[in-house]
Amino acid sequence: MNARQLVQGMLKAWPVDPRDRLPLPLWFSHDIEVATGGVSSHHFQAAGVEMDSRDVRPGDLFVALKGEAMDGHKFLPQAFAAGAVAAITDRPVDFPHVLVENTTAALHALAHAARERGNAKRIAVTGSVGKTGVKEAIFNALDRASRGGAHRSVRSYNNHVGVPLSLARLPARARYGVFEMGMNHAGEIAPLTDHVRPHVALITTIAPAHIENLGSMEAIADEKAQIFTGLVEGGAAIIPADSEYAGRLIDHARRLGVEVVTFGRNEAADVRLLDAIPAANGGSLVTAELGDARLCYTIAEPGEHWVANSLGVLAAVRAAGGDLAAAGLALAEMGGLKGRGARLQIAVSGGKALLVDESYNANPASMRATLRQLGQTPALRRIAVLGSMKELGDFADRFHRQLAEPLAEAKIDHAILVGDEMRALAAELGKDGAKSLGIAPSFAHCKGPAEAIAALEHFGLTHGDAVLVKGSNSVGLGGLVTHFTNASG
Repeated sequence: MNARQLVQGMLKAWPVDPRDRLPLPLWFSHDIEVATGGVSSHHFQAAGVEMDSRDVRPGDLFVALKGEAMDGHKFLPQAFAAGAVAAITDRPVDFPHVLVENTTAALHALAHAARERGNAKRIAVTGSVGKTGVKEAIFNALDRASRGGAHRSVRSYNNHVGVPLSLARLPARARYGVFEMGMNHAGEIAPLTDHVRPHVALITTIAPAHIENLGSMEAIADEKAQIFTGLVEGGAAIIPADSEYAGRLIDHARRLGVEVVTFGRNEAADVRLLDAIPAANGGSLVTAELGDARLCYTIAEPGEHWVANSLGVLAAVRAAGGDLAAAGLALAEMGGLKGRGARLQIAVSGGKALLVDESYNANPASMRATLRQLGQTPALRRIAVLGSMKELGDFADRFHRQLAEPLAEAKIDHAILVGDEMRALAAELGKDGAKSLGIAPSFAHCKGPAEAIAALEHFGLTHGDAVLVKGSNSVGLGGLVTHFTNASG
């Protein structure tokens, strides 16, 4: 057999995949017309879909959305200057465009067309804590196993605009799509899951985030459980077995007739933790049982909460038909996300200090988890910069005061408290009894990030310090993180 015959034989043996017949470009103008009922001014191919002119990249389709205070049509020149190939508009414009009656409805129609044109397994993730990190972990596991065939929501595109936008970006050839779903009020999850129609829906945990708007923990659980309403026939609901609301979530799922898979330490969990010990990299070495199999793997992310998260990741990957070995490798390689656990080494007096960036979000459960992890982090001194937890309503003072206990348990040496809601914790730490018993750290209370930067600089960071920065995003502690990382060069 000569070389030519050998090559021809290899080509004939190349596996045939129906996806190979699907288009490589994300969208053709004709397909957008069919999906939206619009009329295209030009023929074009789009490589991406974007709604913010500041984020447009060459080859993108720009969707000119209209809101109560903003109209995307005003930013068409900026979008095309950045490289947009066309726009979806509700009026004729002097740029390549697809003319529709309503641009928001057109985005939804495009999302649904993306969902239906391929056969990607779709996974939806929600929860009061940890949904972005879990979404990223599931994506990394499935992307590794499928050799780049996975897609996911970027950043925290988890609301009524972000979810359909992320779905509209789903390539026709994708094997998996992972979508994050968030909410602030009742009735917001159901429309999101109706867009995605997931094969797998995961709830990370139930905690008092947004309790100001929902009124009770039971109401939060009920709203999160709405993610199950969009599951396709034969879909799987992944539920945290250790939550005190697990029974409530299971009842929601069973009423819908979907498969229920639980995860956690609970002996009855379908994906059950057998053992977890600290790993050399600061994470954990975990052994889990999945009914008919056991898996031993390493988690790069530190903290007990990531041990629980990893079990949910395994449950979702298995339900989606993914590779568990690839999931274990992906968990071992994950690093913290900006604002959500990134561990940064910053230059300080005498050497280096660790700064843990949790500046994007905060609620009582995540505050306790990250303070517990700070207490387990080797350090000469432990400093906590804590911003107010928002959307707690009438519960705010109580939940902020209760942070005194995890601060004491973590043996925090100094706390900088930022925002009006943190006054309650400052008052708790300032009580004579707490001071005399030595269970309260030294602390400073600041109005905002600028004061907090000054307070931390006045306290002075030295080699061997570990600093946790955590608060609700609106407090603005991301600016403090940027200040100290930039200052360290």
